[in-house]
Amino acid sequence: MELWDLYDIDRKLTGETMVRGEKQPEDRYRIIVHICLFNSKGEMLIQKRQPFKSGFSGMWDITVGGSAISGDDSRSAAMRELQEELGIDADLTGQRPALTVNFKLGFDDMYVINKDVDIDTLCLQYEEVEKVRWADKEEIFEMLEEGIFIPYHKSLIDLLFYMRDHSGAHTKADPTLKKDQ
Repeated sequence: MELWDLYDIDRKLTGETMVRGEKQPEDRYRIIVHICLFNSKGEMLIQKRQPFKSGFSGMWDITVGGSAISGDDSRSAAMRELQEELGIDADLTGQRPALTVNFKLGFDDMYVINKDVDIDTLCLQYEEVEKVRWADKEEIFEMLEEGIFIPYHKSLIDLLFYMRDHSGAHTKADPTLKKDQ
């Protein structure tokens, strides 16, 4: 049985939990995380979901995604999911999500990591992941068109690729501010 902590609209813990698979209470939210791992060639590590896994069965997805379980914060959930699904250890201490996307039932924190990984040495979680591969942005766009990649907005995929080398919402610094501001 998997328990999820519940939050209010301001992302404050309510002290309430719910069991995965039960109906989520109205005006309560949960945290999910996604991790996009990029190599030095600018390719994203993508995974193919198992055909027997519920929700987008057998489709390609970004590197890792999952729910924060009770007691997790966003960062610990991201590190746990990366370890569970692919066997990758990543220390996200001090790292914040590259962006948070609000959805009807909660908050989706997206982390971007640059790390070269030998995919032949990964330990794939059988219950979740059928296989992995590296893909560039154009390949993912083609997979979206073919209907074999989870139907993310193309603009989100584009933004994630951009954010592998950049942080924040601006394309350049404000020239009217001092460097330490």
